[in-house]
Amino acid sequence: MKILVSGASGLVGSALIPQLESAGHSVGRLVRPDSKSNTARGQNIVWNPQTGDFDLKAAAGADAVVHLAGASIADGRWTAERKALLRSSRVDATRQLLLGLAKLPQPPRTFICASAIGYYGNRGDEVLTESSAPGNDFLARLCQEWEAAAQGTERLGTRTVILRFGIILSLAGGALPRIMLPFRLGLGGKLGTGRQWTSWVALQDVIGLILYALDHPDLHGPVNVVSPTPVRNWEFAGSLGQVMHRPSFFPTPAFLLRLAVGEMADSLLLSSQRVIPEEATQAGYSCRYASLGEALRAIVQ
Repeated sequence: MKILVSGASGLVGSALIPQLESAGHSVGRLVRPDSKSNTARGQNIVWNPQTGDFDLKAAAGADAVVHLAGASIADGRWTAERKALLRSSRVDATRQLLLGLAKLPQPPRTFICASAIGYYGNRGDEVLTESSAPGNDFLARLCQEWEAAAQGTERLGTRTVILRFGIILSLAGGALPRIMLPFRLGLGGKLGTGRQWTSWVALQDVIGLILYALDHPDLHGPVNVVSPTPVRNWEFAGSLGQVMHRPSFFPTPAFLLRLAVGEMADSLLLSSQRVIPEEATQAGYSCRYASLGEALRAIVQ
């Protein structure tokens, strides 16, 4: 297949592309005109998410699109300016991409778009599936708008898969290296009360599920990309401390987290989301890492 990938230099994209290429797929990286990714090997397709400019000739013949682009949620306080950037890099960019795809002689058969379990908001002990109602905080509303923009593919007759990522575990980037830092200093522990549910997924399973979605046309709509075994935050801290051979009994009070990162603390660090991968499981996908301890040992050690 010819597959277009946006966000190719990000945590997921940089791990996905070698897997696609080794499987024999032709990969076109959707890159900004001034992107450093222009130096990457393989085919680059210039795409400007602000103006909608799109290299239609280079993109022609694409069978699928994996849309992973978006400014990092955790890089900086959520000021009004930062929130606007987070929204434009997801909602507006997705709309512009679909406008470009609509101009192709033959639209792609499959469109896979990133989202996040932040869609559900803070839900306590409630078990959350893809059919659960959305939350109402900033991150939840952002995810709802993002997914609504992606659903614009329906007018193209394109199968759409919305991947709601949990906390992706990898040493290459994302949340885990930041979480590990206080443990390395011997100051690791639970966040706030530690009772909030943490829904996690190993990067290997993120890639595995994307490949599975490309090959299984019966999979469509929202898909929770998480392990089937979410854990409470205090359990996560204990498992990480054990794997790193570091103490895990130094809690960080909620008020300190709010002082440090503001609104982001409640949405990303203290929010409770007990999410299970119902759609992926029913479709036949089995996680390589279902146990947090096993995943952390494989990744950290």
